[in-house]
Amino acid sequence: MFLGIDLGTSSVKALIVDDEGAVVHEASAPLALSRPHPHWSEQDPQDWWTATIGAVRTLPEAARRTVRGVGLAGQMHGAVLLDSHDNVLRPAILWNDGRSAAACATFERRAPRSRDISGNLAMPGFTAPKLVWVAEHEPDVFTRIARVLLPKDWLRLALTGERASEPSDASGTLWLDLATRQWSAELLAASGLAPDAMPRLVESAAISGGLAVSAAEAIGLVSGIPVAGGGSDNACGAAGVGVVGEGDALLSLGTSGVIFVADAQPRPDPANAVHAFCHCVEERWHRMAVMLACTSTLAAATRITGVPDVAALIAQAQTARFNDATRLVMLPYLEGERTPHNDAAACGVLFGIDGATTPADVARAAIEGVAFALADGLAALEDKGPRIGALAVIGGGARSSAWCHIIAAALQRTLVLPRHGENGPAFGAARLARMAVDRIDAAQALAKPVVAETIEPDAALVAALSRRRTLFRALYRDLAPRFAATAQV
Repeated sequence: MFLGIDLGTSSVKALIVDDEGAVVHEASAPLALSRPHPHWSEQDPQDWWTATIGAVRTLPEAARRTVRGVGLAGQMHGAVLLDSHDNVLRPAILWNDGRSAAACATFERRAPRSRDISGNLAMPGFTAPKLVWVAEHEPDVFTRIARVLLPKDWLRLALTGERASEPSDASGTLWLDLATRQWSAELLAASGLAPDAMPRLVESAAISGGLAVSAAEAIGLVSGIPVAGGGSDNACGAAGVGVVGEGDALLSLGTSGVIFVADAQPRPDPANAVHAFCHCVEERWHRMAVMLACTSTLAAATRITGVPDVAALIAQAQTARFNDATRLVMLPYLEGERTPHNDAAACGVLFGIDGATTPADVARAAIEGVAFALADGLAALEDKGPRIGALAVIGGGARSSAWCHIIAAALQRTLVLPRHGENGPAFGAARLARMAVDRIDAAQALAKPVVAETIEPDAALVAALSRRRTLFRALYRDLAPRFAATAQV
């Protein structure tokens, strides 16, 4: 048996797979966000540990006692700041935090080769600008920093006592040399850090340490079992559905929305705000288009409309009066946006309300708005890369066939819903643990799972969405200057 743990934004997920790689048990524990100021997004790492204990201990004890290895996946870009005794100095600054927008320019001015080395544009969500911000606004904290860890790597420290990371998550910091998969002293210096502030790097399917006695007692596992390097949530999600070969692609419908394509070599495109990172498979890379508010846009729409949950929102949307003449459009930029706009100042907009607008209409606009933002990301990925074919769908949104039909039409792509696709990163992390412990290769461990459903773009729906997508894109162009003029970032 192998345990996969996914440290997400809204929950910690844990699942156990058997020695053949099939999911046998799963559980989760919720997490909350702290937003003490506009554009801030933080969590207390101790809450991650509490939720991990809760999720893992919910799994059957008999199964837990047979676990032979652990894999970790986690939200990217977060900054966990530690002193010389590994004490947490302040709440972790998360991937969807926009406070460091101005610090991005400072970072790139200090490291003029940053895009060439890291393969990425400096964006507020990335880790490196966060440290520039801390140095300027919290100098007492900054002077005490001895180490910086990513969220899942702090969890590894709690589990094993080891300070380690791996390339797929590390490449989301802006401190990694994308081609060599090693830390860059030049980029670290631009954030005021030395290389010894970074954890050592192992590959994702290598063993990073053993489960410490105290951690094993806390989560109910056998001490000493290996903990694999693991990976970023998106890379592990790809490993879970076998998206590892050149051109394989997935769509992740979680708190954020991601289109992910695997590459056999680095293929950076910072001009289009495309993310270029290392894969969790050796000698593999990937590109991503990222929208910051995917299912969180639907969650916001539930509050606006008063429906109880996202499932009810999607059901309401089926009754909307939408047709070719409808001009109700939602811009889903609740946290700013990454691909293709790199605009931390952007915000959500509901345009086209009239006297007959209903909650169902608003629900439909929110669902379509997310689909249109994903379509913009797909266009950015293909601008300087090959055409992307069918997309495997993972994440909580994979449970909604109705939503996926709208996305398929907006993207004009076939969507493939794998069995257990909603488990995504945790499943991929368990697969990496199996690779590390049993020393099996990616071809055997990361095979594509059974397909539960295939969704083709509906021609009538493609036509119906076309007019509103044109309006959607025009609205962003028209409002971008107003976003910038009124922002508090």
